[in-house]
Amino acid sequence: QVQLVESGGGSVQAGGSLRLSCAASGYTYSATCMGWFRQAPGKEREGVAAMHIDGGRTYYADSLKGRFTISQDNAKNTVYPQMNSLQPEDSAMYYCAADRRCADRWYEYSYWGQGTQVTVSS
Repeated sequence: QVQLVESGGGSVQAGGSLRLSCAASGYTYSATCMGWFRQAPGKEREGVAAMHIDGGRTYYADSLKGRFTISQDNAKNTVYPQMNSLQPEDSAMYYCAADRRCADRWYEYSYWGQGTQVTVSS
């Protein structure tokens, strides 16, 4: 089993930045891809970014590319989404997910954290 713990959420003004983190523990060999999703009230869960832990290849939602970046610390089994130029529409619960491969849809991931809230005020 894989356990995921997110942190770094909070409340910021529009234009501000947040750096989230997701730490994986347990059988991390089953979590070679770390993905991030978000879900706002009344909206479907959508993909944000993903990263292959071993190779470092990254993926971004087209609408977020340029504002969001993701990096990793292999020694700590942790990934760090850096979110810049945040807008009110970015407000959502952000979830870390993991599986053996990176996928586009949230239901294709096996392991999930409990989420961290991001609120952007105008």
